[in-house]
Amino acid sequence: MKTRPHDDAMAELYRDDPELALAALNAILADGDQGELLAVLRQFAQAFGGVQEVARRAALNPTQLYRTLSPQGNPALSSLTAILKAMGLRLEIRPLAHATS
Repeated sequence: MKTRPHDDAMAELYRDDPELALAALNAILADGDQGELLAVLRQFAQAFGGVQEVARRAALNPTQLYRTLSPQGNPALSSLTAILKAMGLRLEIRPLAHATS
């Protein structure tokens, strides 16, 4: 049995099921885990044609995009919004749901 890297499998899954992709990204944003967010964005980049293609669409240097989405990455808001836009996504601010007592 041939195995393949986890990121490749996840990229294929996200490409085949965009609703799952959005749910995963929104869950990560709700938790606030930056490392996990960057990992999923790397997988999204693979799903959307690869880092080179996403960098081209976002008008970013591919090396810069690799660094931005690395585990040590710390993307500026402008880079993050450009990356998301290149993948047909955007950030959205929503009020927190308030629990009723």
